[in-house]
Amino acid sequence: MPVIPVAANPYPHIFAHRGGADEAPENTLSAFRQAQSLGVRYLETDAQLTADGVVVLSHDEVVDRCYDGTGPISSFTWDELSKLRNSAGEAMPRLDEALAEFPDLYFNIDAKTDEVAEPLLETLTEAGALGRSLIASFSEKRLNRIRELGGEELSTSLGVAAVVRLMLAAETVSAAETWRVDGPGRSVRAVQVPEKTRGIRVVNPRFIATAHTAGLAVHVWTVNEPAAMVRLLDWGVDGIVTDRPTMLREILRVRGQWSE
Repeated sequence: MPVIPVAANPYPHIFAHRGGADEAPENTLSAFRQAQSLGVRYLETDAQLTADGVVVLSHDEVVDRCYDGTGPISSFTWDELSKLRNSAGEAMPRLDEALAEFPDLYFNIDAKTDEVAEPLLETLTEAGALGRSLIASFSEKRLNRIRELGGEELSTSLGVAAVVRLMLAAETVSAAETWRVDGPGRSVRAVQVPEKTRGIRVVNPRFIATAHTAGLAVHVWTVNEPAAMVRLLDWGVDGIVTDRPTMLREILRVRGQWSE
């Protein structure tokens, strides 16, 4: 995935969060098309699994908020789920159809459940898309399983416990210069974090420098305010995950950091 290595990234990446949720219905093909029309090449999305093993794109585990139905996605077969519609009249997309429609885009996929991990990798493999995918998860166990199954071609983000170790290492000069990913980290190529969490600052210039020393790109989510975008860009982040890709693109243009 060209988001890595850090040294090969002259321009910060825009990651359209759920396709750019403030600009189009979230996690839909129309949102992905809108992001693509802006020149965005990185789509952030979420993977869930139907009752009959189809990988679909939805942040929520239930359909209630975004579609005209109720209940867990895992309780629907694909045939049943495909009949539901969101407020724009669209069906929930399958991962395989999104990969097929956007062969030149890169997918940053949050594996939302343990059950989706293996079918997700199977879908990416069948589509020949492992090399243009980066998998994230809040579950260390899930990430480790995905790394075991995905091999060297797949990229993953750093797990929560390792992020904490990175934060601690960044506060010590000697540790910041030598910290590396341990454990099953062969496919770990990025750290994806909020700027702050529960009042605690995660991202600062030392954190970014420590991650870069370890060969990791730094992507910050979910950033929707221009002042925060500018601050993070000034600090040298490699990517910003946003619901407002149009705004971020304009900021990058003004800074001379956008390649048309």
